Amino acid sequence: MRHRAVVALAVMVGLGLLLAPVTALTTPSTPPHARLASDRSKHFPKIPQHASLAVSVKGNHLVNAQGQTLQLVGVNRSGSQYMCVLDAGVFDGPVDAASITEMKSWHINTVRVPLNEDCWLGINDVNPADSGVAYRYAIEAYVARLNAAGLYVILNVCWNAPGKEKATGQHEMLDASHGYRLWRSLATAFKAHPAVLFDLYNEPYGLGSTTNEQWRCWKQGCGEYAGMSKLVATVRSTGARNVILLGGLDWAADDSEWLKYEPHDPLHQLAATFHIYYDHTLCTAESCWSQTLRPLAAHVPLVADEFGEMQCGDLASLAWLGKWMSYAANNGFSMLAWAWNLQHEGGCSPPFLITNYTGSPSLYGAVVEDFYATHDLH
Repeated sequence: MRHRAVVALAVMVGLGLLLAPVTALTTPSTPPHARLASDRSKHFPKIPQHASLAVSVKGNHLVNAQGQTLQLVGVNRSGSQYMCVLDAGVFDGPVDAASITEMKSWHINTVRVPLNEDCWLGINDVNPADSGVAYRYAIEAYVARLNAAGLYVILNVCWNAPGKEKATGQHEMLDASHGYRLWRSLATAFKAHPAVLFDLYNEPYGLGSTTNEQWRCWKQGCGEYAGMSKLVATVRSTGARNVILLGGLDWAADDSEWLKYEPHDPLHQLAATFHIYYDHTLCTAESCWSQTLRPLAAHVPLVADEFGEMQCGDLASLAWLGKWMSYAANNGFSMLAWAWNLQHEGGCSPPFLITNYTGSPSLYGAVVEDFYATHDLH
């Protein structure tokens, strides 16, 4: 979502969490995906996988382990993209079994977890207490708890930076300098977990001066930017068969040329993602949904893995929200609201669903909670 990096950092700094310089880590010669298992075995116990939970693509639908059509319905759990670079741990708020139970009480079946490139790879002077092996284990352990609770998980690369720049926000696209290495490591870590979906990059935008240039860069890469085709190939080179999610242009709000530039996946396990915020992103009217989203969803699964409103729960925005969720549900789109984090009094951008971690909803969150409870989509 636009400006989320700036907002999140401002909130954290306002709470007195300051960046602290640390000694740079030496990069060993062993490939990072090979180090992952050996490093974890030295420091942490093995994390089991959930045997009976799985998701795959069949035609233009997602299906579960039994081959039944599946709609992902859930929430984003923000924090793991920014806390680690603020020297403040890995998560923003509780991620224990009790917190997962509270999320499940909203009738969800999926949680989207945003990631930080530098923290996963342990590079660019991020505090080693919050990065590298420690960060990877924390993410893997959280994913295991979510899967054990019967929840699917979307892993999303959200914050990144090229070269030696620290990943303190979101760039136009995943960087080529670390992006392929990152997804090789992530795919290796989660390829045995079929209930985990891979969202390759959060919100691509501004990749060229023309629409064609942007879509070509999106697919093939250009300059400092990684390309979706090579990222898909990188994931598959590890043996991972997980569903891969690809968001389009303009902060993942424009999927108009998605099918034309769809990367090749030998396993045919790709789905399109779409982000929508009332009066804040492109394609917020039903006419646009019918012109662009429905034709796309006729060919591939469509996952609106971010949606919300930033108008502090005014009546028009909440009415729109209900209309959007009904349209998505009736057309078989998956959808995940942003975000299961605390909405503080006097602020509603970014939009947060709850006012405390026992699940009390914000005005916006109450509409989402009620819709999920009454429609029982999954």
